[in-house]
Amino acid sequence: MSDETRKTGWGEQPQAQPAEQPAADAAENAEAQAAEGAGDAAAEPSPLDLVTAERDDLKDKYLRLAAEMDNLRRRTARDVKDARAYSVSNFARDMLAVSDDLRRALDAIPAEAREAGDAGLKALIEGVEMTERSMLSALERHGVKRLTPQGQKFDPNFHQAMFEVPNPDVPNNTVVEVVQDGYVIGDRVLRPAMVGVAKGGPKQPAETPAEQASEDAE
Repeated sequence: MSDETRKTGWGEQPQAQPAEQPAADAAENAEAQAAEGAGDAAAEPSPLDLVTAERDDLKDKYLRLAAEMDNLRRRTARDVKDARAYSVSNFARDMLAVSDDLRRALDAIPAEAREAGDAGLKALIEGVEMTERSMLSALERHGVKRLTPQGQKFDPNFHQAMFEVPNPDVPNNTVVEVVQDGYVIGDRVLRPAMVGVAKGGPKQPAETPAEQASEDAE
């Protein structure tokens, strides 16, 4: 009986090394390689993914360009509208100075001279008045309108206060005298009205939102 037989006992065979270990290692290696291959395939985008990304990029650029063109169109339309509405502002302001001179000339004629004047003087006065009316009418056709602040609440956006008139019977900051007419062109002030305002009277009542909306509509 050999030594190996004595160690294992009678009838016992020596334990053999497991034969499945190499096969298991090979399977694990194959799975690891397959996982690496799948990871490499996932890391590289497919042609469809590339085309989709390019399409999305072009779509985004198109939308941005369309928005910029729409904003440019709006700005251009607004600039053209403002140019049409306010291009005559400087000319209209100069014509108002001429109209003021005509009015001063008419106001300088005494009432007695008007009544006792001959036909030539009356014709001259009538001609100057017609010229003034015609000039203001032409300016109005181009969007120039006269302000009528008499009796209104003083508004620093449209009026320029020249002096104060103590009057406890009139609400405070009410326009009680117009020294020089004011004019607007569109929604812009062409020339503020020079006015005198009341002082010492009761405070102006606060306007309600409905009253403000009504004034804006007018």
